[in-house]
Amino acid sequence: MHGDETDVPRKFSIWIRRSELRDAVQLMEIDALAWTSRTSPSPIKWASREQYLRNCPPGGQLVAVIGERVCGYLGFAAPTAMPCHRHVYEIHVAIHPAYRRLGIGSSLMAAMKELAAEEGIRKLSLRVLSTNPCAVAFYESCGFMMQGRLIAEYCIEGEYVDDILMWCPVIPPASDSK
Repeated sequence: MHGDETDVPRKFSIWIRRSELRDAVQLMEIDALAWTSRTSPSPIKWASREQYLRNCPPGGQLVAVIGERVCGYLGFAAPTAMPCHRHVYEIHVAIHPAYRRLGIGSSLMAAMKELAAEEGIRKLSLRVLSTNPCAVAFYESCGFMMQGRLIAEYCIEGEYVDDILMWCPVIPPASDSK
């Protein structure tokens, strides 16, 4: 997309794909804009592209692209390196502020559920701050349920904030047998 990035056309095509090396700068920008004291225990500011790529390697996110612009992503990884934890993806979602409320998060979530099912994942889990009720409502609309709440887990700007743990079962793909 060229020109003013806030000039989003009314009709557009969202392309969902795995992240690539060329996406790093745009993904870093989204992190800087999306992760604030209301959405994260600590805002994310990457010192360099190299630091970002060490922590967020290509392929570890699904990205939503409109034109040439990466407008959001869904990061995913196993929560730990333990083999007994490989059936779970822990996820996080960030959308560029200029592209919110366009269905991008829902498109990313649908693609994630499909990919997770194809990869044999049984459960998606995430953490969301209690100061982010819009995100909680979004996740609930995507089928996520609360599985726990860590009371006063963080003290952010002098306010104690709960960390809400949510999960969603992954439906295995239908069998091709007749």
